[in-house]
Amino acid sequence: MAEHPVTVPSPTPQVQMIALHTLTDALRFGWRDFRRAPVYGLAFSAVYVLGGWVLDYVLARAGREVLLFPFAVGFPILGPFAATGLYEVSRRLERGERIGWGPVLGVVFRQKDRQIPAIAVVVLFIFLVWLFVAHTIFALFLDLSAMVNLSSDPIGVLTSADGLAMIATGTLVGAGFATVLFSITVVGLPLLVEKEIDFVTAMITSVSAVIQNPGIMALWAALVATLLFLGMIPAFLGLFVVLPVLGHATWHLYRATLRHPRRQSRRR
Repeated sequence: MAEHPVTVPSPTPQVQMIALHTLTDALRFGWRDFRRAPVYGLAFSAVYVLGGWVLDYVLARAGREVLLFPFAVGFPILGPFAATGLYEVSRRLERGERIGWGPVLGVVFRQKDRQIPAIAVVVLFIFLVWLFVAHTIFALFLDLSAMVNLSSDPIGVLTSADGLAMIATGTLVGAGFATVLFSITVVGLPLLVEKEIDFVTAMITSVSAVIQNPGIMALWAALVATLLFLGMIPAFLGLFVVLPVLGHATWHLYRATLRHPRRQSRRR
């Protein structure tokens, strides 16, 4: 009777201390991977760019352009999911394996049967909570007349005392949500793509990496948020470069942050 390999859980990787040069190396390697395989980065980024255009159009037609603000603050929360395919591209480049749409998309589609959907539910739930909180903050600071005037004079409303207070409060609260979700995904997502590990362990490992490297990870989070926000300003077009470079860079940051014990294979 033929033997078949059995998938067994991967050993939990150990968190390592990283330095400032780890971030610069990750960005350098991310840029290198993007240049070596640009078509994948452009294709995966196109999904988010098109999504941004559709969102902008829908909110503009509804006269609710101001809702772009909470989406912009929350975008770094959802951005890493666009990088799932980019993690696989970087993994293949790292190992010298063949890159093609078949192998890369095969890995992406296989995630539906693994742990990525579970962590996606957690992330989506918290993101929806953030949108609800953002709408509540908006309503608390701006009365009905201001909300009516928002469509005709958005600059005047947002630069008023209440408008500026709303923006400051929303930014602080949004940063808190983003920090939590950054902590559970920064190495958790690439870990789930590469290893056979449950999503709870992946989130705990990711949070441990942030706790053990608080300064470096805070700098990385600020850099990611800033670059993504800047990438959205010119009609989302900057994301064609920002998303793939950061996606590839996150893979290399993940590899540098965790020490991976060898997984023992088992056959039956």
